[in-house]
Amino acid sequence: MEQNQVKTRKVPRRVAQAVISSLKGGVVPRIGLPYITVGRSGEIEALLRDVEIISEGGASFRFIVGRYGSGKSFLLQTIRNNVMEKGFVVMDADLSPERRLQGSRGQGLATYRELIGNLATKTKPEGGALTLVLERWIGAIQAAVLEQEPEGQNASAMEPGSPEFDAAVERRIRDVTRSLSEMVHGFDFARLITLYYRGFVADDDEIRAKVLRWFRGEYATRTEARGDLGVNAIITDEDWYDYLKLFAMFFRLAGYKGMLIFVDELVNIYKIPQSVARNNNYEKILTMYNDTLQGKAQYLGILMSGTPQCVEDTRRGIYSYEALRSRLQEGKFSREGARDLLSPVIRLEPLSSEEMMVLCEKLADMHADLYGYPRTIGTAELMIFIRIEYGRIGADTHITPREVIRDFIELLDILWQNPDTDVAALLGSDEFSYAQSELAESEEVSEEYADFVL
Repeated sequence: MEQNQVKTRKVPRRVAQAVISSLKGGVVPRIGLPYITVGRSGEIEALLRDVEIISEGGASFRFIVGRYGSGKSFLLQTIRNNVMEKGFVVMDADLSPERRLQGSRGQGLATYRELIGNLATKTKPEGGALTLVLERWIGAIQAAVLEQEPEGQNASAMEPGSPEFDAAVERRIRDVTRSLSEMVHGFDFARLITLYYRGFVADDDEIRAKVLRWFRGEYATRTEARGDLGVNAIITDEDWYDYLKLFAMFFRLAGYKGMLIFVDELVNIYKIPQSVARNNNYEKILTMYNDTLQGKAQYLGILMSGTPQCVEDTRRGIYSYEALRSRLQEGKFSREGARDLLSPVIRLEPLSSEEMMVLCEKLADMHADLYGYPRTIGTAELMIFIRIEYGRIGADTHITPREVIRDFIELLDILWQNPDTDVAALLGSDEFSYAQSELAESEEVSEEYADFVL
C-alpha cells in the first residue's frame, strides 16, 4: 500500500483526540485547528486585516454566510484562536429560541449573559475569564504605582497593603477609567470597577461577587442593585449592547488589543414566526452595524454567521429589513470565484476537491498517530474516496466539508477496528457501487499526486 507523501506536524495525543472526536460528531474542535486548516486563506486574511484596524482603535462588522456544514463555525473558531494569541479578548454565543438579540422575555439579555460567560483570553481560552482580567489589571496598576512612587522617607508608607498605597492605586484606577465615564452608562461602569478594587484590597469576596453578578447582567431590579452596590442602573434587554462597547474600551485600558464578538446561528432569528419580533432583532443588528462603521464603537469587532437563506430571503431573512438589505446586498460585479472579501458579507464557497484531499491526508496521519498504527490508506485510495464524494449528484453545489469529513473519519475508524479489511474492497462495496469504475484506475492514479485533477 502506498504511503502518503505529505506528513503533517506531530500532533499531541490530547489535541488529536479532541480534533477527531469533534469532527466525527459534526462540531468544530476548540483546539488543534492549525493542524487541519485547509483553504479559506483569502477569508482569513480579510478578517485578520479587520483585526489590525480594531487594534488601532477602529471597529468592524462582518457576516459569514454559508450552508450548514460549509465551514462557518470552523472559520469563526480559527479567527477566535488567532486573535486570542494576538492579545485580544473574545466572546462568543450561539443564538437559540431562548437567546436572541432582542426579545420580550429577556432573550437579548440571555445572549449578553452567554457572551460574558464565554469571555476568553489567551491564558483562559475556555471562557469565564472576567475575574482573571479584572484582577490582572489591578495587579498591573499596583505594579505601576509601586514603580512610580518616589523613594525616600515616604517609601515605607507606600508599601503594598498600606492605606497610602491603596489610595494611590484607587486614584490611578479612577484616572484610567475616566474616559469610560463619557460613554453611555460609563459612569456606573467605572464606579463598579473601582468598587471591585476596594473589595479586592479588603479581601471582601461578597462585594466582588456582587460586582461580578452585576457585570454578568444578573440583577433583576434597580432597587436590588442600589441596595447592594449603590448604583441605579442594571443591564437590561434594551441596553446590553452598550455595555459590550464599554467592555471593549475597558479591555483596551487593561492592556488588551481589543475585543471580538462571535455570534453564530443567525437562523434562529429567521425562524421567529412574528414579523414584529424578527424586525426588532434586525433593528438591533442595524444598530450594531451602524455603530461599528460610523466610529461610535472602538476596539470592537463583531462577526455573525448564518445560512444564505436566513440572510438573503427577502420575506423573512435579514434582507427583508430594507435598511439592512440596502447596506449588505451583493453588488453587480461579484460572482462565484471572484467574491469581494472586503464587503460586509463574506460568502463561503465550497472547498475544492484538491483542498479536501489535503485535509484528508492530514486527518489520516493524525488518526494513525493517535491510535498508534501504520497508516494503511494510501494516496490512491484517498483519491478514489474524494472522487466518490464529489461524484455524487449535486455535489458541485451541495457537498460540504462536514459531510466529507464525517464519512472519512468513519472510514478510518472501520479500517483501524478491522485491520483485515481491504480498502479497495470497502470502497467498492454496495454503498460505493457507483465508484467501481474508479477502482480499476487505482494503479494509474497513484503514480503522481501532483497530477490529481478532478
